[in-house]
Amino acid sequence: MRKGFLLLAALSGFLAVALGAFGAHGLKQVTTPEMIDIFNLGVEYQFYHTFVLIAVAFSGHWLKSRLIDWAGYLFLLGIVMFSGSLYLYVLVGSKWTGPVTPMGGVCFLLGWLFIAVAVWRNRVVELDD
Repeated sequence: MRKGFLLLAALSGFLAVALGAFGAHGLKQVTTPEMIDIFNLGVEYQFYHTFVLIAVAFSGHWLKSRLIDWAGYLFLLGIVMFSGSLYLYVLVGSKWTGPVTPMGGVCFLLGWLFIAVAVWRNRVVELDD
C-alpha cells in the first residue's frame, strides 16, 4: 500500500467535506449563485480525485509501477491547481488564477493516463480465488 497517498486522500476528503459545507452554507450570504457553482465545481473535482487517490494508495497490491506514484502526484497537484484556483477565485477574487485552473485539469488528465499506461504495461497480480 502507498500509505502516504492514503493519508493525503483522507486529509483531502476531510477538506472537501469542510469546503463543501462552507460552500453550501457560508457562501450564500457573501456571493452570487454563479460563484457558488464555481466553488462547488472545485469541491466536486476534489472529491473525485480524493477517491482516485485512495485507489492509488491500494493499487500497490496489484500493480508494481512507478507510473502509479506519478499518477498520485499528478492528482495531488491537480487538486491544488484546479480546485485551489477555483477556491481562490471565489473567495478572494484572484483573477490571476484563471490560467492555473486548466493546468490542474491537465494534471488530472495525465494522472488518469499514467494509470492506464501502468495497467497496460505491467502485469497485474491476480488475487487467489
